Amino acid sequence: MSEHTPPTFNLSRNFDAPRALVWKVYTDVEHLAKWWGPKGFTWLRGSLDLKPGGVFHYGMRAPTGQEMWGKFVYREIKAPERIVFVNSFSDEKGGTVRAPFNPNWPLEVLNTITFSETGGKTVLAMTGSPFNATQAERDAFESMRPSLDQGFKGTLDQLAEHLATIQKK
Repeated sequence: MSEHTPPTFNLSRNFDAPRALVWKVYTDVEHLAKWWGPKGFTWLRGSLDLKPGGVFHYGMRAPTGQEMWGKFVYREIKAPERIVFVNSFSDEKGGTVRAPFNPNWPLEVLNTITFSETGGKTVLAMTGSPFNATQAERDAFESMRPSLDQGFKGTLDQLAEHLATIQKK
């Protein structure tokens, strides 16, 4: 990786659910409240304005009791195929803040989520990379790859469980 090429995190997951349903639970705050975030975290509250320039702002409580806030600022929405957004840690009011776990974590991470369907099953593919980042921030992002894998696996496990629950109804 060159000094100017940001590290990229890629992850994909197959869901036994149609794309329209996976899209809905990824873009509706009522559904996000039931599955979004690291495993073991408790949802506090959230708001979502799904449009370019709109924001998904949410708060969670860690098992330790620490509150953490985050936000997505949407850049592109192409229902039900693609979402592009900049993700940041935030304060309770939505102001961008440094990550609580690493002072060199990038302030902004550019993410693309795609949704594709084959035979009634959906593949959700995620790509993320530091945005407007310093070399120290790019290095911190790269060093956290195992944690990103583990964290998103838990989050997507929760999404799979939520999809299974609502499809049974």
